[in-house]
Amino acid sequence: MEEINIIWKKTLEEIKPEVTPSGYNSWLKNTKVDSYEDHVLKVLVQNSFAIDWIKSKAYTKILNILRKKHENIKNIEFIISPTIVKKEKDLKNSDRIEEKGGEKVYDKKNELPLKDNYIDLNDNLNPKYIFDSFVVGSFNELANASAQAIIKKPGFYNPLFFYGSTGVGKTHLMQAVGNYYKNNLSKKVFYVTSERFTNDYISSLQNNKSNLFKEKYKKYDLLIMDDIQFLSNKEKTQEELFHLFNFLYDNQRQIIFSSDQHPNYLQNLESRLKSRFSQGMIIDIPRIDTESKIAIINSKLEQGDTKLDQETIQYLAEGLDGSIREIEGIINNISIQSQIKDRVLSLDEVKNLTKNIVKTSGNISLKDVLKAVASFYKIDEKSIIEKNRKQEIVKPRQVLMFILREYFGYSLSNIGEKLGKRDHTTVIHAYDKVKADLVSNQVLFEEINQIKSMLRI
Repeated sequence: MEEINIIWKKTLEEIKPEVTPSGYNSWLKNTKVDSYEDHVLKVLVQNSFAIDWIKSKAYTKILNILRKKHENIKNIEFIISPTIVKKEKDLKNSDRIEEKGGEKVYDKKNELPLKDNYIDLNDNLNPKYIFDSFVVGSFNELANASAQAIIKKPGFYNPLFFYGSTGVGKTHLMQAVGNYYKNNLSKKVFYVTSERFTNDYISSLQNNKSNLFKEKYKKYDLLIMDDIQFLSNKEKTQEELFHLFNFLYDNQRQIIFSSDQHPNYLQNLESRLKSRFSQGMIIDIPRIDTESKIAIINSKLEQGDTKLDQETIQYLAEGLDGSIREIEGIINNISIQSQIKDRVLSLDEVKNLTKNIVKTSGNISLKDVLKAVASFYKIDEKSIIEKNRKQEIVKPRQVLMFILREYFGYSLSNIGEKLGKRDHTTVIHAYDKVKADLVSNQVLFEEINQIKSMLRI
């Protein structure tokens, strides 16, 4: 175990320069190893926001670093632990108000407003994920309507499948359904990630308890499975899920799935599973529009008993990339500073507080995008612009052209002119090729998502 702890500490040292300082300090710095068994490293994190941030920003890099140090590590499982707290030496002086009888006393009003997530270990549901705290906007009203339909009439959409990028509220909405079934309908509910499902299955085989595994998952009235995309290439687990699905469906049990993309685009997933997903309702939860972000910000401010003027709220809504968890994290930070100063923060103070986070597409230049692409593929920026036909250069160049066209609206001629005075037909070819490849190339899909995260778009 000591060896694993050392490996994790060294991994953190290596990943630190690869992520933003605020991200590292908030979500990675205080993580600890819980255990290592069956080729799975279990890591303690402070809350669900940490899990989502790590998975979207650093998971692949961390896993690659770990495998170089310990080739038997196949996967990482993150476990929420409310016991991970700052050491006394890390507490700010502003938190400490006095000493009584040699005992240090801290002002509770300066504590982090983010409450610990007390997960019910019997069903893995977070009690804070309920419909009352779910903000409905134009981007998610269809998803909310479908969720409302299955609480009024279980099985109305079966299965119900949500897909969308990280941070658009998929987990909150699914667990809100789960909590309603549990508290209002007295149904047996179980929430599980596909990774945890896979690990449970593997463990049952290794311990000759496969029958107990089957019995466990067959007893629920509602099964919620998150991040189904991680079942890619796991053929035996997919087969087990297929049979479980058939049992639950045939017995009128409700099933909810989520993924980061439409099930038809999931690579290395059995066609019969995709067919099962399609026999219910598939809902896309797109990126959050500005108006909905304003509503979410106002909701989070009200929950934290914090105030901001409308100009500041508009600035945040236009500048954030649309992740609900990121919005909540920033509002928590603003709440802390507002409590410490005992007043409403000004726009300039909020800008300074979020200067490394808020960055809109409107202030991202072509040079910024070029730099991000070159940095991601570890090549020189000049080589992308030069007349270089090496494959290791051609692909990044095509990806750059696609991103400039798809996410920033650059004209074909402008892209060609800026990237080595190339003809617009070259840009069309690059754009069409990348767009077509994204349908079936999961690696390319993840690469572009990571570049987008680097640019905060």
